[in-house]
Amino acid sequence: MNASDEGAVARSAARQPKRTDARRNQKALLDAAAAVFVTSGVEAPVRDIAAKAGVGMGTIYRHFPTRADLIVAVYRHQVEACAEAGTALLETSATPYAALGQWIDLFVDFLVTKHGLAAALQSRNADFDTLHAYFIDRLVPVCAHLLDAAAAAGEIRSDVEALELMRGVGNLCIGAEGDPHYDARRVVGLLIAGLRRPE
Repeated sequence: MNASDEGAVARSAARQPKRTDARRNQKALLDAAAAVFVTSGVEAPVRDIAAKAGVGMGTIYRHFPTRADLIVAVYRHQVEACAEAGTALLETSATPYAALGQWIDLFVDFLVTKHGLAAALQSRNADFDTLHAYFIDRLVPVCAHLLDAAAAAGEIRSDVEALELMRGVGNLCIGAEGDPHYDARRVVGLLIAGLRRPE
């Protein structure tokens, strides 16, 4: 290896930890933004998000120049977390049906904590146009996989479509908007219990 090659390897090695740190920092920032959105909505002051993340406001604006950029990033971040949870739950849960129930709980949490996001998505901002398709493309196959596993195990009926179920769950979650006494998880749990095959 000549000196030029050694220099290239050294530069690449130096960049790798920085990339890892940058990803970790961005994840922490997105987690903080999501937490603030849950309590204060998507119009929450950027300074609140910065304080929650333990960074300066300049760091947020460097990653996300506009509020729309931040909303889109948080939404995608949470969709990815929900998507990745499906496989993990199948591997660790006692049964496929248990995995399905736990994943649906995560999906419910995802839906009911989007204070103000629905209104933002209805705005004419082009940044939001592809989010619904992204949501469908990432989460419907995960739900379908969980349904198929539970049906193959003989735990649930086999005629349930993933998108149909997700729409039903979404409709039940609408009641949580503005009503602190409405327990979306409990109501959706009744729906999921109805999928069970008779003993």
